[in-house]
Amino acid sequence: MVAVGEEAQVSLAGTPDAEARRARLRETLLSQGVVLLADAARRFEVHPMTIRRDFEHLENSGLARRVRGGIVSAGGEGFAQRRNRRAAAKRRIGRKLLELVEPGCALGLDSSTTVHALAEVVAAGQGISVVTTGLEAFDTLRGRGGVRCYLTGGEHEEENSSLVGPLAVNALRTFHLDVCFLSALGVHPVTGTSESTLEQASVKEAMASASARVVLAVDSSKLGSRSRVRALPLERADVLVTELDPADERLEEYRHRVGELR
Repeated sequence: MVAVGEEAQVSLAGTPDAEARRARLRETLLSQGVVLLADAARRFEVHPMTIRRDFEHLENSGLARRVRGGIVSAGGEGFAQRRNRRAAAKRRIGRKLLELVEPGCALGLDSSTTVHALAEVVAAGQGISVVTTGLEAFDTLRGRGGVRCYLTGGEHEEENSSLVGPLAVNALRTFHLDVCFLSALGVHPVTGTSESTLEQASVKEAMASASARVVLAVDSSKLGSRSRVRALPLERADVLVTELDPADERLEEYRHRVGELR
């Protein structure tokens, strides 16, 4: 049944053409950050396959990325806004990641809001070293007693509050890291992780190559989704960490593709 209000007006006016419908979907995506397939099909009174084609158009335009049951915004938000999205899941992931940090080890942290949840809970006095491409992670950790923090050089990528480019890649190549913590825009069971830019994919590849162990940390909304640029195959991840219980059926496709689920 079409809801009273905006959806009812759509019903009275007839189904909008593809251009108008996609414009409305873009507005919803920018304001809410997510559009669900079933909701959109009901709203515009069209077949779900029509909405899937609309989603594909938005994804190809770089505005969205696919997730199970819909799409989410692929960018255009500041770090603080993205940090607050699925905040409870990220805090749970951060606590799980902390269990993988041993005293005296050398860590690599990417610039993601998910991995930033680890930076927030790292305790002082552990004698660890941290190398990061993330300006927010560096700002959180610098000056924390017993944590030696390095910020790579590089070009400032404002969207991710990150440093990228050849300087960042070369800086990462100078380190031997015990473990790195990486997130991704999308994690697909066949194609692996993906990013919105080649630059992000390059720095994550460099950090993974510098590390004895690779930990991939994503919230469950990213499972099964893909962004524009391929990054790491799942086989490169020694551990996959989500907010889910490791026995959750949503992780079944990943169970035999990574070394460990947490």
